[in-house]
Amino acid sequence: MAGIVVVFDFDKTIIDVDSDNWVVDNLGFTELFERLLPTMPWNTLMDTMMGELHAAGKTLGDVAEVLRAAPIDPRVPAAIKAAYALGCDLRVLSDANAFFIETVLEHHGIRGCFSQINTNPSHVDADGRLRIGPYHAAPHGCGVGTCPPNMCKGLVLDRILREAAAGTTGRSTKRVIYLGDGRGDYCPSLRLAREDFMMPRRGYPVWDLIREDPARVQAEVHPWADGADLEETLLRLVGRALVEEAALPPPLDCKLESTMPVAAQDGGMPIMPLGVKN
Repeated sequence: MAGIVVVFDFDKTIIDVDSDNWVVDNLGFTELFERLLPTMPWNTLMDTMMGELHAAGKTLGDVAEVLRAAPIDPRVPAAIKAAYALGCDLRVLSDANAFFIETVLEHHGIRGCFSQINTNPSHVDADGRLRIGPYHAAPHGCGVGTCPPNMCKGLVLDRILREAAAGTTGRSTKRVIYLGDGRGDYCPSLRLAREDFMMPRRGYPVWDLIREDPARVQAEVHPWADGADLEETLLRLVGRALVEEAALPPPLDCKLESTMPVAAQDGGMPIMPLGVKN
């Protein structure tokens, strides 16, 4: 496997809409959603809306049918399949929920390309109603100010990076390519290293945040606008990383390495406005 981890947001990155809004609007519950929006956090609201849908006779199959119709640029699944074929480790990091994401990825034949889906948990209860919970059940304590109370993507990315490093041989870390659009994608962008790549969607909140203070992001920033742009940019960066990886010197033999001298080593989560999804 190549030494590249590609992390995708889901809403407005893999698909071209917000999946929560898409389901609510297409099942005819926009008015209720907007009335409840100022009263509770987004994640809690979506769980509440699933209860309202169930009470009105909408089934899990109805929700899935709407999700399968969510607009997606065909170049995005093509890019995902190509990156997977090149040996990249692909993961989803999203503030949607497991049922929504799994349904869409399976419909487009790309679920098997992803080694992980990191998102808000969901399950079907005994009554057949979809329940949606928070990824972080307790306050996550992020101080960046752009993360919703239910998920700090920066903390999740830290865990992904630790896992990737633990499975690496011959080099200390893997290179990361991160794709996202929302405010919640800003925190993880600050966790990326110089050798990594950040791909913000041009004209969306994370792009605006990065432009406000570009020096805060250490990674190279490569914006994209649509599916064709995403495909070209992602595969170009993957190709570049593969070429640079191939040019690295091979790791020292462990026996030889053991005889060499050891080099010296250099040495309150803010309250977010209700009804804001990142």
